[in-house]
Amino acid sequence: MASFSSLITLISQNPKILLTNSNHSNCSKAIPHGFSSLGFGFGVSQHGRSFKQMRRIVTSSIIQSEALVGNSSIQTFDIPVLTSSDAVERLKANRENHKGNQQMLAMYSSIFGGITTDPAAMVIPIDDHMVHRGHGVFDTAVIVEGYLYGLDQHVNRIIRSAGMAKITPAFDKQTLRRILIQTASASKCRNGCLKYWLSVGGGDFELSPSGCNRPTFYAVVFQDDECPSFSFSKGIKVITSSIPIKPPQFATTKSVNYLPNVLSKMEAEEEGAFAGIWLDNEGFVAEGPNMNVAFVTKQNELLMPNFDKILSGCTANRILSLAEGLVSEGKLGGIRVGNVSVEEGKKNTTEMMLIGSFILVLPVIQWDDHIIGNGAEEGSIAQALFNLIIEDMKFGPPSVRVPIPY
Repeated sequence: MASFSSLITLISQNPKILLTNSNHSNCSKAIPHGFSSLGFGFGVSQHGRSFKQMRRIVTSSIIQSEALVGNSSIQTFDIPVLTSSDAVERLKANRENHKGNQQMLAMYSSIFGGITTDPAAMVIPIDDHMVHRGHGVFDTAVIVEGYLYGLDQHVNRIIRSAGMAKITPAFDKQTLRRILIQTASASKCRNGCLKYWLSVGGGDFELSPSGCNRPTFYAVVFQDDECPSFSFSKGIKVITSSIPIKPPQFATTKSVNYLPNVLSKMEAEEEGAFAGIWLDNEGFVAEGPNMNVAFVTKQNELLMPNFDKILSGCTANRILSLAEGLVSEGKLGGIRVGNVSVEEGKKNTTEMMLIGSFILVLPVIQWDDHIIGNGAEEGSIAQALFNLIIEDMKFGPPSVRVPIPY
């Protein structure tokens, strides 16, 4: 049978690919309408189809194309061979023609050993093992009013993730830190986001990194109206995800292998929800696709799942620290981190929330068919925690706020 990857190449590499066959006058009928975008990652919302429908389409197309490809001559036309300058111009044109909500302002690459502010140049080599093997880790930080928030906590985590992924960082911690601060400075961004990656590097397309030249490091600063969100959001709906959760060894490492996370998010969106909630292998509440989960119990405790099988969120840990103030004020009766059953999460709680670097604190008012709280308004503790994290971002101690020298 023709492989999925070979079929994707045939269909999506170029819209002017032509299939000819002496016994089939119109082979293009084998390719479903809208299927050509698969090579770049199809979206259910784009095509209006569910995962099951797309799976049937893919299977049917593979069967049809197997018969066609086996008896046909395949010719390609109008695919130019570009010079390097032509390729650069097309990269620039592509950026100009496909501007999204996020504006990339600066990128550091250890490949060229510097910072660029040209979005067209913000690329990484195809032979980097982070690209074709997923052998890379990443982390984030937000820029708030000219300060990097939580930088050291996030840098410490990416170094831990690199160790778990057997990646030797391209630089030591202080050098990584300086590069990130200088990249933020070059971007001139005062409110935005910083993402950065450590990779085992490039050099070949093998599975083993033994042939890689050297580890690589990349960082990008971008602006997004929702990164971070400074407005307390209305309550959202979540569902229990049917996508298998990563095993603890991989769930606790912030690697670039995010396919389960993406599929979980897409599944939720298909159901009209914001995100899916994962359960661990024992059935306890784990985490969302890129955020932690927290509850307020009927005993007025702030409750979070254990971090031993999931990613230890920097924002979640900061929230746990800031929540001590609510305990001192009598607004919370206590703070607990432990196993959370689905029954407890749904029936013994007055509030539920998602916590992450970009969403900060996002209240949940419905989980599957179960209403959290009264289902009509966001909880007071979620609001208080949101206010605390915003205040911390703007006025917190030097341990969480690093000034950017513009």
